[in-house]
Amino acid sequence: MNLNDDKFCDWEDVDQASAEEMEDADAGQDGMFEHYRFDVSDGQTPVRVDKYLASHMEYTSRHRIQLAIKKEYIRVNDRVAKANCIVRPGDVIKFVMPYQRRGLEILPEDIPLDIVYEDEDLLVVNKPAGMVVHPGHGHFKGTLVNALAFHLGISQGPDAQDERMGVLVHRIDKDTSGLLVVAKNDEAQLDLAKQFFVHSIERKYVAVVWGNITEDEGTIEGNIGRDPADRLRFKVFPDGSQGKTAITHYRVLERFGFVTVVECVLETGRTHQIRVHMNYIGHPLFNDDRYDGNQIRKGTIYAKYTRFIRNCFEILPRQALHAKTLGFIHPRTGKPIRFDSPLPEDMKQLIEKWRRYSSDMTEFED
Repeated sequence: MNLNDDKFCDWEDVDQASAEEMEDADAGQDGMFEHYRFDVSDGQTPVRVDKYLASHMEYTSRHRIQLAIKKEYIRVNDRVAKANCIVRPGDVIKFVMPYQRRGLEILPEDIPLDIVYEDEDLLVVNKPAGMVVHPGHGHFKGTLVNALAFHLGISQGPDAQDERMGVLVHRIDKDTSGLLVVAKNDEAQLDLAKQFFVHSIERKYVAVVWGNITEDEGTIEGNIGRDPADRLRFKVFPDGSQGKTAITHYRVLERFGFVTVVECVLETGRTHQIRVHMNYIGHPLFNDDRYDGNQIRKGTIYAKYTRFIRNCFEILPRQALHAKTLGFIHPRTGKPIRFDSPLPEDMKQLIEKWRRYSSDMTEFED
């Protein structure tokens, strides 16, 4: 199984800045995406489903197929298949996963990685802001996946048959910094994908948002779907008529009058979820150019304040969002494992600048 196979998913608020990368694929009612489909021919002798798939999926091992059956990713006639399931002529077999299928050739590149943890099953990497996670339209080199291919020593030519994984089981935006987990084998990939699917992963983000949030903590609920007026944006559909269920919990960490530092905990993981939800309640992320945060939203009209904000935008030329905490059950040991990453330098400088400003607002008044 290769990095250029279909094991990349769309859990986090992904932003690859391209229409191609943002295209939707319809999922079933349970949120599963069809990766492979087989219509069993009339002449097929009754056979166990794992044997059938092993003979029809050229680059997928029988071991992986058996793991997929165990995790309930194989369906026969739209019903979850058991290990002893026998398929017969006329049956329809589907290999479904909780993310869209992707397939691009991956070229290994010697790009430094900030690896905070690694063992035989997985690694956790701290992604810098500005690095695209997965190759797509306009971003075929210099991505996190290119770097992972090199680090893991995975051959990714067009005829590559390397069985090692190196698979991202979730993603974050190009301009969001923070933690990502990477699976290194079949067992880890399927197990972690399941944890993300059932929302048992602990994910905490730190964000700087415009405005002084009234409550010290709260929950934002509202379906998120693509904005009909702008294909590159997503929006909340409060009546539930479109989109997918999305829930974000937030807690105020620090107040600076015109902006607020918050911790956001994802219960679900929709595209751009934190950015969309915070904008929906009137508190877009600071300097988020896609969701109305790159203009002065709160504060005075004085020239010194305007210069101050411009300086802040220069310090942090991206949305103020960092994936700080990541926790999950280790696929092999079954024990909880948790990681925490410090705020990147640009966010630390931004927060300190606002901290100094809020302590003496008269400094910026004419």
